[in-house]
Amino acid sequence: MTLLLSLILAICTGPGLLGSSLRVRLVSGPHRCEGRVEVEQNGQWGTLCDDGWNLKNAAVLCRELGCGAAKGTPSGLKYLPLADKNQDIINQQITCSGMEASLAQCKLEELDYGICTHEEDSGAACDQPVQLADGPNRCEGRVEVKHQGQWGSVCKAGWNLHAAKVVCRQLGCGRALLTQAYYNRAVQGQWPIWLSWVSCSGEELTLQECSLSPWGESTCTHDQDTWVQCEGPFELRLEGGNHCAGRLEVLHRGLWGSVCDDDWGEKEDQVVCKQLGCGKPVSRPSHAKKPFVPGAGQIWLDNVRCTGNETSLEQCQHRFWGYHDCTHKEDVAVICSKP
Repeated sequence: MTLLLSLILAICTGPGLLGSSLRVRLVSGPHRCEGRVEVEQNGQWGTLCDDGWNLKNAAVLCRELGCGAAKGTPSGLKYLPLADKNQDIINQQITCSGMEASLAQCKLEELDYGICTHEEDSGAACDQPVQLADGPNRCEGRVEVKHQGQWGSVCKAGWNLHAAKVVCRQLGCGRALLTQAYYNRAVQGQWPIWLSWVSCSGEELTLQECSLSPWGESTCTHDQDTWVQCEGPFELRLEGGNHCAGRLEVLHRGLWGSVCDDDWGEKEDQVVCKQLGCGKPVSRPSHAKKPFVPGAGQIWLDNVRCTGNETSLEQCQHRFWGYHDCTHKEDVAVICSKP
């Protein structure tokens, strides 16, 4: 499959990559601006061979994703779960000058050393221009943006849930739960107030795509700094069996809890097995014959719905944390193919 894809690319694309319609993304990293490099071809996402992959290429990718400057080109093996062994690999070398606006404008050349494997997947780390500072974790805190190499605050004027959604999405932190000013002087910003107002539709991928006030022109004080709380990345585990089989639990606010099986099916199993790096689901325990002991304590999620294409359960729809009409007899159990 990978060899065929390489031949098709070589014949059809000439000196460029895949034309202006090329889509790129970084997956399995801590946020959308770091991870394993993937490109889309004919509706399928494939990885890039790291032969010839360098900081100039990463600089173009980071610029294209709106992720600031490139910080490094770590191996794609750093990011879990790893690519599926059946996923396509673009077995050709990309060469950029570093000034292109997108990877589609870079040169595509034949490799000198044959066919790559997923052990040679490329990765990229970009300088994320937004952060949540002084909170309990990276998904909650005071909104800060980087301008001219320096971090600064954002005034709460005009700030709303739409803007919070964009920040949470940009940081890979799931849905926005709360947006408010935070008046604890111990965690107030000490740097410049870069933005006096921000206006977003909620559909933007980055805060930089929203309507912004002129940088540095603000009459606000740090008493008006913006504070955002996001859902946080989902940490999963399967309890009662092994790493790849057991009762599903998710971590929220430092507490592990169960997931109710309302609306749960094969697509949701696929996402869990993929996120844990455990292959594919091999069976679905019936409601009456679940092989694992029910949980106790918190039930965090109910009515989870996935398409099956998500890389993390946090990308699926679900009810608000802690809202459910279930008992622990309805706890989700998942069995994946890897032992």
